[in-house]
Amino acid sequence: MQPQVSAILLAAGMSRRMGCCKQLLPLDGRPAIVRSVESLLAGGVDEVVMVINPAGEEVAAAISHLPVTVTVNGASDSDMAGSVRVGLAKVATTTSGVLIALADTPLVRGETCRFLQEQHRHHPDAILIPVHRERKGHPTLFPRSILATIDRHPTLRDVIQSHAERVQLLNVDDPWVVEEMDTPEDYRRLVSLLTPSAS
Repeated sequence: MQPQVSAILLAAGMSRRMGCCKQLLPLDGRPAIVRSVESLLAGGVDEVVMVINPAGEEVAAAISHLPVTVTVNGASDSDMAGSVRVGLAKVATTTSGVLIALADTPLVRGETCRFLQEQHRHHPDAILIPVHRERKGHPTLFPRSILATIDRHPTLRDVIQSHAERVQLLNVDDPWVVEEMDTPEDYRRLVSLLTPSAS
């Protein structure tokens, strides 16, 4: 049987540095969170689980037309690892690999997600991290068995470091894996980068 890959989309951030809900900011005519989900679906993942914060009703509503399981991280001041734990509890038991995607990197190409999944089929025990021009990016694909150890680690970084021998860096021709959207300046940059393709 072909390995099954699920995606956990982390969208529980409070957008404090942005000053408004960044998941709902428009990017080329659609909310950023819709772009995030669309890239995962275009990449052919078997399921998408999105983790929102307790005030994330509008974020959930924005993607209600898409095949996504939404779950809430009830700890409003929780960190990324907390959201991963919440999302992992909703992932199908048949999943062999879990793609951890960030709402902060909404423009990752679908083909990048597909490439990571293809590599997972060849290297099912590896942690796969995309790299663009020598910069590590997102999303990261974890074997489910490794990601499950997050119950014993405070952060995703600790999970990766404790399994450093399993890490594989994969060069991708996708600049969006390293384009994060945390601040108003980040958002303006992404909009400007999209403008030529939208014209």
